Amino acid sequence: MKKWSLISFLFACSLSAWADESKLDLKVFAQQYFDAMVASQAPNATTKELENYLALLVDDVGHSHLPYVTDDSREADGKISMRKGMTFYLGAHTEYQAELLDVFIFNHSAIAIRYKNSAKGIHPQNNQPIAYVQTMMEVLEIEKGKVAVIRKYHE
Repeated sequence: MKKWSLISFLFACSLSAWADESKLDLKVFAQQYFDAMVASQAPNATTKELENYLALLVDDVGHSHLPYVTDDSREADGKISMRKGMTFYLGAHTEYQAELLDVFIFNHSAIAIRYKNSAKGIHPQNNQPIAYVQTMMEVLEIEKGKVAVIRKYHE
């Protein structure tokens, strides 16, 4: 009897978790993510915009940005590392624009957003001017309503 009670309990918990996950409108979430990411890159971005972006991520978020960062392993300090890296570049842009081109939804576990962005600024490490225009694809793995893994690709 205990075995069946345990199995029933675990089944109910998994259904509850799946139901909570399925309530998340991934199309809306994709737009929220994009808006928060863009705000964190703006010339006047502060730690407030950065924290709004980071709030959408799990603590052990994995992140790759090919060809610069190739390891997207999830580590306990994933969000802490992203905060440190993003804070270093915070305010480096003097101009930043982004246009969301496409959103692709994959069941309740992944989103791909494709966008074009352009930026100008001064690199904070070497004080050299930076300027780019690029098309990006970010594949976001979703877990419990937050981004668990980010994979960035250049077109």
